[in-house]
Amino acid sequence: MKITIGVMGSASDAGEGPPGDALRGKASALGQVLAGRGVILMTGATSGIVYLVGKTAQASGVFHVGVSPAASQAEHVERYQLPRDACDLIVYTGFGLKGRNVVLVRSCEIVIFIAGAMGSLNEFTIALDEGKVIGCLTGTGGVADEAEYLLQKFSKETGAIVIQNHHPERLLDGCLTALRPGDCVLPLKPKVM
Repeated sequence: MKITIGVMGSASDAGEGPPGDALRGKASALGQVLAGRGVILMTGATSGIVYLVGKTAQASGVFHVGVSPAASQAEHVERYQLPRDACDLIVYTGFGLKGRNVVLVRSCEIVIFIAGAMGSLNEFTIALDEGKVIGCLTGTGGVADEAEYLLQKFSKETGAIVIQNHHPERLLDGCLTALRPGDCVLPLKPKVM
């Protein structure tokens, strides 16, 4: 059975100039790294940086499942103004953004964060409460870079494992190793907080 990996984070565009180019580069690299692992990708069927990860992964052969806040395809496009083209399958929950987040996180074995704002913070706390393996692609800003601070301020023992790395491939290897020790091609000792 394939491992399900959720990618969550910024639904905004990366912005202009070198910082935006660097973030788009990391998003594309993460999508390509997922393709080499034979996993199923899950996202919020959203826009921005997460869309770029999903589109890159899908173009590289990853099966991409989007979990929509909308109750239908029409609502997904018209009300939420979300794209459909980066997903192979979209599950229409009808639960709104916060309800969708619960379904999305619970459906993943590993949750990876790239950048991210308030919605991603909600997904991060759900992943912590659910005891997930959580990867944070550092150097991307937002929730991904603030995980250590959040854990220090609001620690709670749930069994979750949080791994941080600025390199997409090393981050994914660490997450896979934490999920199933010994199964990863390049075993790395994960950084656990």
